[in-house]
Amino acid sequence: MHLELESKLGLHAAEAGYFDDAEMELLTQLAGDIAFAIDHLDKQARLDYLAYYDVLTGLANQSLFLERLGQYVRSAVSGKHMLAIFLLDLERFKNINDSLGQLAGDALLKQVAQWMTGITGDANLLARVGADHFAVVLPQIQTESDAARLLEHTIQSFLAHPFRLGDAVLRISFKVGVALFPNDGPDADSLFRNAEAALKRAKASGDQYLFYAPKMTAMVARKLTLENKLRQALDNEEFVLHYQPKVNLASGQITGAEALIRWHDPRTGLVPPGRFIPILEETGMIHEVGRRALRQAIGDYLRWRTAGLAAVRIAVNVSPLQLRHRAFIGEVGQAVGIDERAAAGLELEITESLIMADVRHSIVALKAIRALGITIAIDDFGTGFSSLSYLAKLPVDTLKIDRAFVTDMTAAPAGLALVSTIINLAHSFRLNVVAEGVETEEQAQLLRASNCDEMQGFLFSKPVPCEIFEARFLAPRTAGDETGDE
Repeated sequence: MHLELESKLGLHAAEAGYFDDAEMELLTQLAGDIAFAIDHLDKQARLDYLAYYDVLTGLANQSLFLERLGQYVRSAVSGKHMLAIFLLDLERFKNINDSLGQLAGDALLKQVAQWMTGITGDANLLARVGADHFAVVLPQIQTESDAARLLEHTIQSFLAHPFRLGDAVLRISFKVGVALFPNDGPDADSLFRNAEAALKRAKASGDQYLFYAPKMTAMVARKLTLENKLRQALDNEEFVLHYQPKVNLASGQITGAEALIRWHDPRTGLVPPGRFIPILEETGMIHEVGRRALRQAIGDYLRWRTAGLAAVRIAVNVSPLQLRHRAFIGEVGQAVGIDERAAAGLELEITESLIMADVRHSIVALKAIRALGITIAIDDFGTGFSSLSYLAKLPVDTLKIDRAFVTDMTAAPAGLALVSTIINLAHSFRLNVVAEGVETEEQAQLLRASNCDEMQGFLFSKPVPCEIFEARFLAPRTAGDETGDE
C-alpha cells in the first residue's frame, strides 16, 4: 500500500537536494499517514459492502432489502397504493449443488441473479436473502391480480430460460410466497415474515405460488381463470351486442337503441356483464372489445339503412380507459370514416363520474368527438355531483337520468321533485332527457307528466340480440303488430 501510494504521490523541485533531511522525514511521515487512512477507508468500505450486499451475486442482502422495503412501504402509505413482495425458492437447487458441485451451484446463482436483474430492469428491487432464496418487491400495484399476472409470466419465462453450466443445460423453476401491503402487514418486517409463511405453505402444498391470505390465492386464481377465458373469447369473437330500445314517451315510437356488450360463453351461455366487464377494464382488454363494439354498432346501423329498415341511432358506452387513451378519438374517427352516414347513427354514452374526474380533459375530448358529427350522452346523471356551471359548458346532447332516481320517484314526493328538477334543468340547457331503468307504468306516467323526452327500460323491452331487435322494432309493420315486449 505504501509503495503504491509513493508511486502516485510525487513532489518535484527544480534542483537536486532541494528538500533537506527534516523535510524529507516529514514528507515520508505524511505519506504514511495518508496510506494508513486510505487503507482504513478501504477496509471500512469492504465491511460496509459485506454488511449490505451478497458477495456472490452482487445483489442486496436481507438487511438492505428490508431497509429498501421500508422506504417503499412509506411511499405506498403516502401514495395510498398497494405493493407486493415475492420470496422465491429455487427448486432442486440442493440436488444441483450436490451433483455438480458448489462451484456450479455458485455459477447458477450468479446466472439467476443476472436473469432476474434483466427481467425487472432494476437491481434495487431484488435481493438474495438465503442460500437459494431471492426476494423481489413491486413498489406499486393496482390490484392483486396485477401481482399474480406478473408472477405467472415471470415463472413461465424463467422455466423457459436455459441456464448453462459447462456442458449441462438446466431449466429450473421456483416456488413463491407473496405478501401484499397493506393487507398482509403494516411494515417491512411483517410483510417479509408473512411472505416467508406463504412460501412455506407453497413448498408444502405443491402450488407454484401462494398469497399470504389463502382466500386471496383462491380469488386471484378465479380471476386469472376468467381472464384466460376472456382472452379466448376475444380470439373466438364470442362478444356480441344486444340492443335495448329507447322510446319517445309522448308518441311511443322507437327513437334509438343502446348497444350493450354480452359474452356468449359456449360452455355456459350468456355471462352477466358485471362478471366480466371489470376484468376487461382491469386487464386493458376493454380497448379491443370496445373497438369491436363500436365497429359492430356502426356496421349494424349502416346495414339497417341499406336494407331500408327504420334505422335508429345507436348509443355505445365508453369506458374510462377508452376515453383517457390518447388514441381513442382517432379510433372513433376511423370507425365512422368508413361511410359518410355512419356518424349520424352513433351516440357515445359517457358516465357523469368519468366526465367529472377530469373536466378540462373531458371538454376537449367531447368537443373533438362532436366535431366528427357524433352525439354525446351523459350517462348515470345524478351520481357524479356535477357542478351546474360545468354542465352548461359540457358539449353534450343528451342527459340520462340514473335508474336509482327513477325508482325513487314512486317512493316519496321528494324523489319525484328531484327527477322533475333534473328534467327542467336539462331542458334549460336544451338537452334531450332519457330516463333509465323504467320498469312500471306508474313510473312512465310520472315521467310523461314531468315532460321527460324518452325512456329506456324493461317496461318496454329488455336488451335483445340484434336479429330480434331488427324484427321486432325496425321491420315495417302491418296492422295488428305489437310494439311492446313481454
